Amino acid sequence: MSLCGTDQDKERLVSRLRRIEGQVRGLCGMVEQDRDCIEVLQQITSVSGALRGVWVQIVGDHLRGCIAKTAMDQDEKLIDELIEHLQKMR
Repeated sequence: MSLCGTDQDKERLVSRLRRIEGQVRGLCGMVEQDRDCIEVLQQITSVSGALRGVWVQIVGDHLRGCIAKTAMDQDEKLIDELIEHLQKMR
């Protein structure tokens, strides 16, 4: 199974993930430079928020694409898989 969403959506995801990758490299540099704890924690919060944004976009695409199609086909397997995943996010 592949990602839901358009090619443009996928390009935006890749762009966001590359920015996050840069943030993580910057975070690693901060640790190597022995930066202040609160600065490192702020960067971690920023990276976590960015990843959460990607997660929300993929879940939204999944609901609009795969889940909507599944609902029309009366196959609840994908819905059950999503519910199981969401339960792990606690």
